[in-house]
Amino acid sequence: MADAAKWYVVHTYSGYENKVAANIETVVENRKMQDEILDVKVPTELVTEIRDDGSKKEVERKIFPGYVLVKFAVFENEDTDEVKMTDNAWYVVRNTRGVTGFVGPESKPVPLTEEEVLKLGVEKRVIEVNYGKGDMVTIVDGAFDGVIGVVENVDTEANSVRVLISMFGKETPVDLELDQVELVKD
Repeated sequence: MADAAKWYVVHTYSGYENKVAANIETVVENRKMQDEILDVKVPTELVTEIRDDGSKKEVERKIFPGYVLVKFAVFENEDTDEVKMTDNAWYVVRNTRGVTGFVGPESKPVPLTEEEVLKLGVEKRVIEVNYGKGDMVTIVDGAFDGVIGVVENVDTEANSVRVLISMFGKETPVDLELDQVELVKD
């Protein structure tokens, strides 16, 4: 039925984000719609607050108050080449208590792009690396494309790798993303 999946932004009453997400998840479970509505998230971040007395407290804060992200199974309409969710899934989310509509022109749902999803941190892109500290790698993207260097540090959590390259006869560290380098093959 579904060709792919896309994230959409749902507008809610401020302060109702968690309740709306829980209600959508309950309806999905009760109506067995797991193949139409795949995931529901309220984007949050962990913030350390410093109180008047100097004590610190970790608090989870909503990144986008008034918004919930919902991942729908989508299909392509052959007539219009438009990607859309099922009418049933749209109806369930749109009529959930606390939902005021979808984000898009005239409340017409518009899916987030892959870049937006990655920037929002909703889905983590997992990159498996076959190199480590001390390995020779070739830079395959960016300003140093084609340059060979030695891996100094790999940080998979931050999606970064530090490579030492020779520039003007001097070892220079360059910070890159994990998928911007490849292991030099023997």
